[in-house]
Amino acid sequence: MAHHLPSVLLLIVSLSLIQNAVVHCKTLKRDVKALNEIKASLGWRVVYAWVGDDPCGDGDLPPWSGVTCSTQGDYRVVTELEVYAVSIVGPFPTAVTNLLDLTRLDLHNNKLTGPLPSQIGRLKRLKILNVRWNKLQDVIPPEIGELKQLTHLYLSFNNFKGEIPKELANLPELRYLHLHENHLTGRIPPELGTLHHLRHLDVGNNRLVGTIRELIRIEGCFPVLRNLYLNNNYLTGGIPAQLANLTNLEILYLSYNRMTGVIPYSIAHIPKLTYLYLDHNQFSGRIPDAFYKHPFLKEMYIEENVFRPGVKPIGLHKVLELSDADFLV
Repeated sequence: MAHHLPSVLLLIVSLSLIQNAVVHCKTLKRDVKALNEIKASLGWRVVYAWVGDDPCGDGDLPPWSGVTCSTQGDYRVVTELEVYAVSIVGPFPTAVTNLLDLTRLDLHNNKLTGPLPSQIGRLKRLKILNVRWNKLQDVIPPEIGELKQLTHLYLSFNNFKGEIPKELANLPELRYLHLHENHLTGRIPPELGTLHHLRHLDVGNNRLVGTIRELIRIEGCFPVLRNLYLNNNYLTGGIPAQLANLTNLEILYLSYNRMTGVIPYSIAHIPKLTYLYLDHNQFSGRIPDAFYKHPFLKEMYIEENVFRPGVKPIGLHKVLELSDADFLV
């Protein structure tokens, strides 16, 4: 037993040294500088919770609230920044774009103004970008298309204008794209259909034009899309029968557009279609019986169209609300 004692002592000393190294691991100066610049720009609502100079914690001081760090080699780096619903006022803090190891950036539900800076494209490791419910303006920077690891993009409830940049189609991992409640114009880029992981696309409540036929013109487009929100825009034309090729669709929201024509029989054969909103358009004719026999279809809203007499809705008309938990990981 005695000859094992030095080995045990060596193990204890080694573990102690490792723990000591982790505790005293320095935060990368780049990140310390960036977070302190952000701290200076955000105002008292954040500052009171950000004590000390080191955002990752220093000695007895804990990491700053909303800041998550991890160890890389000999240094700690900031990997997540979540400062939301604290009424931050002023321009988007450009110093954020110096936090090159960020995987999550969440500044939603504040009062940020001005543009989203083009330097956002520097955050190559970013997976989640959430700036919804602010007052951000100008165009959506095409540099977002450089964030190749991005899976969740939330830009809704802002004042973005201009066209949806086709560069968003360069995000191979994107699963959730929320652009609703802005002032976006032009056509929805059909290139978005090449996003093979995209499950949720919401461009509702903008000023978009064009047709669904244009949107789905690329063969094999939107292979896993579940939820398609095109409501409250200026879309025209009909529902093409080829839309049934989006076999994973569960929600199709077309309300409040200027769409016309009859409802194709093929749409009733989308296997898991659950919610279909056609109201406040100019659709006409009959609705095929197959819709009323669909095993999953819970709601179909049809009011304010020019359907033939006798066409009936499915379900009670109420506002569809999905919680954040349905989308965030």
